Amino acid sequence: MLRIAAGRLTSSLRQAVQPRQATGAVALVQARASHGHHETDEEPDIDHWEIRKAMNDLAGMDLVPEPKIICAALKACRRLNDYALTTRFLESVKDKCGPEVDKIYPYILQEIRPTLDELGISTPEELGYDQPELWLESPENIH
Repeated sequence: MLRIAAGRLTSSLRQAVQPRQATGAVALVQARASHGHHETDEEPDIDHWEIRKAMNDLAGMDLVPEPKIICAALKACRRLNDYALTTRFLESVKDKCGPEVDKIYPYILQEIRPTLDELGISTPEELGYDQPELWLESPENIH
């Protein structure tokens, strides 16, 4: 994570020090970037590889994503019509809550519920993915 942060800091400092000529499409990108880039900015040209890489990067970080980042990720998945990725992402968010899952995960669900309803996405619990499908009692515990 430190390597990623250092790389981003270096590239942003390099851009600040080296002025560029703004023409055409570059001027549009610089104008958009001048207002600040947020994690929740929508990128209409994002593809499946980029969104899966972003989800993998989020899963690799030692934090639980904020609800606004989760909502932006769910909207990006919906734009790509990748419903399976939304379910896997919500499962990874629940896993990231760790031992405080009883406190953090209900709060996150409460905050992202309007987005889930707007996009028509069900949680893994609503789909029954929180319970094993073919679970049977152990034969040793019958009596």
